[in-house]
Parts: sequence; structure tokens; C-alpha cells
Amino acid sequence: MSLPGRPTLRRLAGTAAALLALGLPLSAYIGPGAGFAFLSSFLVLFLTFFLAVLSFLSWPFRLLWRLVRSGKAYRGSLVDQVVVVGLDGMAPELAEKWMAEGKLPHLSKLKAEGFYDRLQTTTPAISPVAWSSFMTGANPSKHNIYDFLSRDPKTYLPDLSSARIGPPKRTLKLGRYRVPLSKPVIQGLRRSVPFWKLLGDRGIFSTVLRVPLTFPAEPFKGHLLSGMCAPDLKGSQGTFAFYTSDPAKIGKREGGVFFPVKVRGGRVETFLSGPENTMLEKPVEIRLPMRIALDKARSQATVEVSGRKLRLKKGEFSPWVPLTFKPGLGIKIRGIARFLVSQIEPHFEMYVTPLNIDPAKPALPISHPFIYSVYLAKLLGSFITLGEANDTWALNEGALSERDFLTLTYANHDEWERMFFNALAKTRRGFAACVFETTDSLSHMFWRYLDKDHPALQAGPAEMSAQVMEDLFVRMDAMIGRVRAAMSPRSALFIMSDHGFKPFRRGVNLNAWLLRRGYLALKEGADGREEWFKGVDWSRTRAYALGLGGVYLNQKGREAQGVVAPGEEAKALRRELRALLTGLRDEARGGTAINRVYDRDEIYSGPYRDNSPDLIIGYNEGYRASWESVTGVAEAEIFSDNTKCWSGDHCIDPACVPGVLFSNLKLAGGAAPPSIMDVAPTVLELFGLPVPAHMDGRSLLPKARAGGNEVRS
Repeated sequence: MSLPGRPTLRRLAGTAAALLALGLPLSAYIGPGAGFAFLSSFLVLFLTFFLAVLSFLSWPFRLLWRLVRSGKAYRGSLVDQVVVVGLDGMAPELAEKWMAEGKLPHLSKLKAEGFYDRLQTTTPAISPVAWSSFMTGANPSKHNIYDFLSRDPKTYLPDLSSARIGPPKRTLKLGRYRVPLSKPVIQGLRRSVPFWKLLGDRGIFSTVLRVPLTFPAEPFKGHLLSGMCAPDLKGSQGTFAFYTSDPAKIGKREGGVFFPVKVRGGRVETFLSGPENTMLEKPVEIRLPMRIALDKARSQATVEVSGRKLRLKKGEFSPWVPLTFKPGLGIKIRGIARFLVSQIEPHFEMYVTPLNIDPAKPALPISHPFIYSVYLAKLLGSFITLGEANDTWALNEGALSERDFLTLTYANHDEWERMFFNALAKTRRGFAACVFETTDSLSHMFWRYLDKDHPALQAGPAEMSAQVMEDLFVRMDAMIGRVRAAMSPRSALFIMSDHGFKPFRRGVNLNAWLLRRGYLALKEGADGREEWFKGVDWSRTRAYALGLGGVYLNQKGREAQGVVAPGEEAKALRRELRALLTGLRDEARGGTAINRVYDRDEIYSGPYRDNSPDLIIGYNEGYRASWESVTGVAEAEIFSDNTKCWSGDHCIDPACVPGVLFSNLKLAGGAAPPSIMDVAPTVLELFGLPVPAHMDGRSLLPKARAGGNEVRS
């Protein structure tokens, strides 16, 4: 990635996180700096101890109050417990196929005895958008999330759409150090109210695990562990490390850092790259020395790092390894990582996961209350805290084999299962939810095995087969059976996905199209091949594309160098672009690349509509925004084959990628399929709460049941 000067790099702090969440390329970034983490790390143990003592002394009174209040809270409730299992990205076509073949007995039973339908997703069909609508019951113009990325109209550069993290506003200079005296600036950008906060306000307890767009963790009367968009210790959404002595594998890589090493006398001397030390006047990266001794006879290596000695057999992942980074003044930053020695000879190769925030000593508010992650770590052991947990780019770039990626992904899934079943046992009355990203990650990376004509299958040897996808669905079905067995008789269960999946065979570079059509212009001498619109002449540019499906007008009074007048001129340009892009043909393949183009003024009416892209592109099945287009590269082919392992996607026309909704309840059908916005009002009504006027969803309960009949599973 060619990035401009250092001030702009700091502006792009959140962008690194977003790009990796998207599965987009990232070769260099500057994280928001570790300074924000140092203060909270320094205080966390003291505060944890203080709150634990306070909690112990006050628990009899809190228990009594909870019992008294809960009696009133559940007076109008139809259920004791509501459980939501989110299977991110579960495709209805595959679920229906394998149910018909008798391979998913638990989902089939839910369909036969309760309810099943395809679930309408959001426009656009992007995970943070859809899950925000799930939790708020509202459309994107009311919760303000439209993509992983948003754009800064002053600079035309991207921002992370979900949260902003900045250093403390007040510091004390001590020699070469700047000691933080105030909290870091951590601002969530999602708007509207999650329905579990409304439940908590009425005395109904909730446990919410890894739902996307819940970082930073917001206070409410319940427990929450953040999901998608929670960063790693470096401030990114997941930067892996790969060490190799093979010079052929060193070069520009995406999503991680490839470290060249030399083997001398059976030993390797290198370092582990940590967070930036922003306590220094001139911030530098904190590095942990790492020494590796190779034992070829036993096919193993001994790794010494952070005061620990790890004996690693080739091909086996280590457990979570605690790591301590020391910026100075006695402060310690705690992280965890897993190691995999994938090769001893003829070349040494080792993969290290992104540096996760240590849940036992968290440096950021990844849970509510903040001691909740500490409690889970003490009860269940260390676990992954990164929002985008499964390392898809390590597989794309060859740092992980397909089998190793699968092993690591299912290890993460097992951690989430342990958390979730603990939550079910502890939340016998109230609301419990967990979103599993396993289905989404494996669909992204292995969809090509379901599509014999996919370009990625021609790009290299296949390690797996279509069986990996069937095994995924069978495994999720078995988990649903265990969830039902753990529930009480008066419980409501919802199994849902935020969207489905389709093959991603061809990329579409909208910026290249806009350049060729004269809507985007370059400065004299610029070649348009650099990222983030470097070289774009904004004085002659009327439209540009950013993110996975958004087109923005370069509008006067809104963009810093806008040229399109608001009002009739802007409306006319939107109509013109819609007419040209709708039905866009890929002549080389004889296909239609774009089904439909959505005008924000026609689909949104909420208070945050103006933050939306002006146009949202509904790609056809098989197409998606190209890797280059999303990062502002304009001089490229308009259409290109996608040869990456990331071979399935959902950021297309929402009509092509509905999700699934199963329930043990007999829900009400309708002329239109249920929407992801309908889940929140349904849960509220099950607990006897009114549905707020701002919600766009409708309750799915039959009118007779909503009127007061009991619900029994």
C-alpha cells in the first residue's frame, strides 16, 4: 500500500482494521498507537480487585434487589428465556439442500415443528450493517452504519465506520516519556439503541457474546463480550506474522508481515513485533526478542519469547501464549498469541496469530462490565478477543495451509461454544445470544469448492473439497441440538444469519469505470495506480467509489473540493449514473455485473441518511467490487478474475443473498419474508415490552400469542 505522509497515516488508523475485516489488502499501516492501551492496562488489575471486593460485599443486597425487580419485570412475559444463535453468513440454499438430504436433523426438526424462512437482509448486505439492524430493529439511516468503511469528506480518505480510537487528551511529560493522565478517546459510531438495553432498563438480564458492532462495549444491565471490529493489540483488525528463511516467499504481502530470517547453526534470532509505544516523544514499535532453536531429528522447535520457552512440534498450534510488552515506567501491556511451526527444513517457517488483547488483563473495553472478560478467562482459559477472529488473509497469502486455517478456525469456534453454553446455564431467565463467525469465514474461503468454474480453482492445487462446506453445516446443526437440550421448557429459540453467500468470480473496478467515462479525473502526470485516490484531480471529478458498494458524488458544500451542486444537479447525476450502471455488462464473460443501483433518497429516510453513499451498487451473483476499487485505485481493468482463496461473498444485491431464520415458535408468515429488523421487536414482545416507534421491524408473533398465550418449546 502506498500511503502518504505520517499525519495521514494516523488518519488511517481505523482503516487498517476495516480493510482486514473486509478481507481487503493491507501491506502497511500505523495503528492508533498503544498509548491508549497503556493507561487502562496499568489500572485494570487495581480496578478489577476493587470492583471484585465491592461486588462480594454487596452481592446479598444485589441478589435481593434482582429477585424483587425480576418478579415485576417478567410479569407480562410469554417466556422465561429467549436464545439467539447467530450463524453469520449461513446460506439458505445450502441449508435447504442438506436438510432435504437428511443431513441436518436438528434444523429440520425446527422447521417442521416451529418456523423456517429465508430472512431479508439489509441494503447493503454487509455484516456490520445487517447486525446493527438486528440489534436496533432499524434501517441503516437510523443506526448510521453503511459499510466497514466510511469516508471523510474533508480528505476523501476512509475511516473505520464502527468506532474511533485516539490517544488520551492529557499527558504529562517526564523526560522522553508522555504519561497519559486521561482516558483514551474511544467512540462508538453506531447509533440507535440495542434491544438488550431496553430489556435491561425493564429489569430483564441479558448475556450478549460476540455480536458485531458491539465495540467499544456499551454499558447496560447485563454482560457483553465484543465481536466484529474489536481490534488487536496493534490497533488493527488482525495483523499476522510469518517468519521464513525462504527468500522466494519474501515480498509484498497483504494482511500480515512476512519476516525474513536466517538459520545459523540450527538457531534463528528474530523478534516479535508489538504495538507502537506512543508514550515516547518519538513513538517506536515495541519489539520482543525471539530466539528459536531447531531440532530437525524430532521435527520440533523451541521458541523463547517474553520470558517463556515453548516447545513446538511441527504442524501443531501452541496454546495461547501470554506476552508482555513494556513501554517504560513499569507499565506492562498484555497480549496473547498462538504459534505454529509449519516447516523445519529445507526452510524454516513459523506463523504467529495477530496479537490479541489478553482477556484476563484487557487493555481496551472489550466487555461489559470490563471484568467480564477477566471472569471468562479465569473460568474457561484464554480465548481470542479479536473481532475478525479467523485469519483469512493468512490463508490467502500462503502463511497458513487450508488445513491449518480450518484447525485454527474450529479452535476459535470451540472457545465461543464454551462461552455460550456457560451463558445459557447462567442466564436461565432473560436473553442470551452469541454470533458465530465460523460459517462466514469458511464460506468466504472455501466457496470455490462448490463452484467448479471458479477462477480460483484454476489458480493452484486444491487441498480440500466441497465436503468441507457440508461438514461445516453438519457441525453447526449438531451444536443447535446441544443448544436445544440446554434450554428450559419455557424458552424461545431463534437461529439466524445476517445474509447468505454467492460465488465471487469477477471483480468490478468502479473507479476505473468512472475514470473511463469521465466522471473521475486524474492530475496531469498521475497514473491512477496508487491507492486512496492519490493523483485524483478533484476539481474535475464528479463521482468516486469507496468501500464495498458505495458511490459518492463530489458535492459542493459537503466534500472539501466538491464540484456538483446539491439539489437538482446532484439528483440528475445520480439518475444518470444509475441508468448507466444498472445492467452493466461484462462483455468478456457475457454476463451482467450489476443488477440494480439504489438511490439513498429512495430507500432511506432516517436522521443519518446524509452519511450514506449517494448510490449503493447491487452486484449480480458472481461479481463484487474488485480488490483495487475498494482502495481507490482508478487505473486498472474494469473487470478482473478473482483468483484468491476468498472465493465467496455477499456484498452484492441484497435480493441475491437472504439469510435464514429458524425458530422453535410458530411465527407468523406474511406476504413478504421476515426481515432481520423483525427480530428485535419480536424479542421485546416475547418479554411483554412495547415496541418503540423508531423500530422499522415488526413482531413476528401471531396476534393470538402476542395477546398473552404462553410459549412452550
